[in-house]
Amino acid sequence: MYSTETEHKREGPCLPPSPSEANHLHPSPVPPGPSRSQRQYERIGESTGTTFIQTLIHLLKGNIGTGLLGLPLAVKNAGLVLGPVSLLCMGIVAIHCMRLLVKCSHHLSERVNRPFLSYGEAVYTGLENVSWLRRLAPWGRWTVNLFLIITQLGFCCVYFVFLSDNIKQVVEAANATTWDCQVNHSNQTALGGTSFDSRIYMLFFLPAFVLLVFTPNLKYMAPLSLLANLVMCCSLVLIYYYSLTNIELPINLPLVGKAKDYPLFFGMAIFAFEGIGVVLPLENKMQKPEGFGMVLYTGMGVVTFLYISLGTVGYLCFGDTIAGSITLNLPNCWMYQIVKLLYSFGIFITFALQFYVPAEILIPPVVDRFSGHRQKIAVGLLMRALLVIFTCCLAVLIPELDLVISLVGSVSSSFLALIFPPLLEMLTFHTDGLSPLVITKNVIISGVGLVGFATGTYSAIMELVIRNNPPPNQNLSPSFMLQ
Repeated sequence: MYSTETEHKREGPCLPPSPSEANHLHPSPVPPGPSRSQRQYERIGESTGTTFIQTLIHLLKGNIGTGLLGLPLAVKNAGLVLGPVSLLCMGIVAIHCMRLLVKCSHHLSERVNRPFLSYGEAVYTGLENVSWLRRLAPWGRWTVNLFLIITQLGFCCVYFVFLSDNIKQVVEAANATTWDCQVNHSNQTALGGTSFDSRIYMLFFLPAFVLLVFTPNLKYMAPLSLLANLVMCCSLVLIYYYSLTNIELPINLPLVGKAKDYPLFFGMAIFAFEGIGVVLPLENKMQKPEGFGMVLYTGMGVVTFLYISLGTVGYLCFGDTIAGSITLNLPNCWMYQIVKLLYSFGIFITFALQFYVPAEILIPPVVDRFSGHRQKIAVGLLMRALLVIFTCCLAVLIPELDLVISLVGSVSSSFLALIFPPLLEMLTFHTDGLSPLVITKNVIISGVGLVGFATGTYSAIMELVIRNNPPPNQNLSPSFMLQ
């Protein structure tokens, strides 16, 4: 019932997972299929496949979303010099890990006579490739699917917080909004009149999100998805323009941030870079998959440039007052209030597309327990509504945009983007005699990801506790969040 022909992405329109990726978290052996000599690549949705430019656009869409808007705060946490340098290093490592995943998937698919392997199948087959780890293979695929679910539902939580923050600003500052777009370094849009808690706005959006995910087929969302991408691009252009033209001189910002804030930088940065889930579906869908390497390097090069540039100019423009999303710092004029509304519209539409992946993994095993067609439909809709309510409850519990981003990035994105791919390479090619240099490199990357996971998760949780339990006689109203 709930099928799709759209693209699976990290923060936007998504390609559906392969059937094995939506295996309901029940591990099973990878079935044999036609060899690459018989059929080079399986196609998803279309028989012709996508061109170089189309695949490049999908890759860009898969890596540009709410995470990009939070990078100025990430740069603040790391420092004016250390932040951009760290983003560059993280971009290089992320691209390398994406390439590793593609290479391992190719090698393992040939080994099991399959034209294509998903992320979970690749990990399953890699563990099967090592005799003493074979019994852990089902758990390997289950773990990958679990982190995919955590990541996607985490994105949905971020969207609840993002919309509530931005719409709160627009609504509560409407009476004071003018057409005068002077620079506002005093923090974010000034609110006037009655101010409601951002959680009220989350509850207000809840019915709309529930109705949105009831869409029976994501292909019906295609026109709105295209419109959402266009308005988000226009919004980014205006954000860049404002940030570049309102940088105050002289610049007196710390070159290196506090050590205790760097784990928060890691979580926010890896959240933005975590587009590895889109790599295999896009490569599989290309007309000429052998050209995907150039798509990957070109697209992720552009993404890395955008991340570094917006993170840097946003911090230069707003300094220590930078918010969890740079949109919250835009001035109280109608042009930039409209920017917030347009970007919020794009994020609202993206919610249904992000929601598809966990829904297709979690809902079918429950629906299959019922026999009647009407029962299946009713149970499917009920499960979708409950999942949306669950994500809303998580957002209500953690209504801090920057901390939600950092927490999701540290907990799940670090595993999918940094920890698993190097380990998969060692599993895949362990009989081919990997050089000590390659093994050392893989251990270092996975080790950094593991340390980032531990420290980033701890720092985000501790910061959350501090904000919700401020010291006596101290008003902790963080600039990154409107309460």
